[in-house]
Amino acid sequence: MLTLKYFNHYPPQIKTQVHKLIETKTLTAHLLKKYPSAHTISNDKVLFSYASAIKESSMKKSSPLSKTHYDGKIHVINNALGTHHFISRVQGTKLKAKNEIKIASMFKNVPEEFLQMIVVHELAHFKEKEHNKAFYKLCEYMQPAYHQVEFDLRLYLTHIDLLGKIESWN
Repeated sequence: MLTLKYFNHYPPQIKTQVHKLIETKTLTAHLLKKYPSAHTISNDKVLFSYASAIKESSMKKSSPLSKTHYDGKIHVINNALGTHHFISRVQGTKLKAKNEIKIASMFKNVPEEFLQMIVVHELAHFKEKEHNKAFYKLCEYMQPAYHQVEFDLRLYLTHIDLLGKIESWN
């Protein structure tokens, strides 16, 4: 039986359902039915605007976003889909802080819900450093279907592992 590395902490009945999707070769159809098209946020400038809009609508009082871009060096293999960085620099007598987000390049051609989930996850780290109850509550506030989209993203990552490569969406 195939090891489902993205579902390690899920109950056996969920793993059984995922195995059934794989065995019946309906995983791809399931994902395409639920998420029929990819987003059009293909460059760093548009990604920055997209992330800034989410931040402004949900986290107005947090420090500003300095930079957001796609990064081809981030890989799922390293257990990262995106990263956040807090950079503090001394400039004269002041301490300047910058918040940066990097998103794995594989998210250039996925449904917008997947991209939004990654952006929301990284933005939530600006307020909550740890993956705790408050962190996930903030994620749900910014994207109400956060947990379902995260689950579906795990299905997508499993799909990629089965294919051995990333294919263009739809």
